[in-house]
Amino acid sequence: MAVPEPTRLVFSDVDETLLTRKSLFDFLDYYFTRRYGAAGARHVDQTRRCLTALAAAGAPRERGNLAYYRAWEGQREASVAESARRWFVAASAEKGFYRARTRAELRRHQAEGGLLVLVSGGFPALLEPVAADIGARHLVCTNPEVREGRYTGGVVGDPVIGAGKGAAVRHLIGAYPHLGPQECYGYGDHVSDLPMLAEVGHPVVVGADPALLAALPGARVLPD
Repeated sequence: MAVPEPTRLVFSDVDETLLTRKSLFDFLDYYFTRRYGAAGARHVDQTRRCLTALAAAGAPRERGNLAYYRAWEGQREASVAESARRWFVAASAEKGFYRARTRAELRRHQAEGGLLVLVSGGFPALLEPVAADIGARHLVCTNPEVREGRYTGGVVGDPVIGAGKGAAVRHLIGAYPHLGPQECYGYGDHVSDLPMLAEVGHPVVVGADPALLAALPGARVLPD
């Protein structure tokens, strides 16, 4: 049986848009403290300090994303993926894992024939369980470099942050020629999601980031 063409494309950021948490940092702590104990906790603390210093210095989020993946250098891809599956099972069982309003919106779009796309600076091992759980057709994310089964600490291509999100959304819309921006929706919570939201006809601001609200004065808002 042929799969019907989608009536719309629905793009959603993940951390603090679809989820109530920053999954990148939750999982960083989960993985390293369980695998390496006190040494792992120190590694997490050093990584967080590095990222905090970058943000305080005004470094773009793309740079912070690259610094995050350096923390994974040497880890086995298969071990990380298995740990991520365990993390998702435990975390998603907690009350309030998903933002209720965002999840309800995405379900409505899917019921009306929309195709769901997750767009995130996270990585496949962490995000694939989320995508499978909510029925996302596409996952557009940062891809860590892997050699001989281990993360190198680098990434393949550009991080899917800021302008990278906009480029990824634009490219995917082009893959569905029967749909244009006016048939596309986007959900984001931070001004770094603006390039993604600017590519769609129906941007939705999740939460109350003042910079994002100022940049999209006519957008729908899903309050906290």
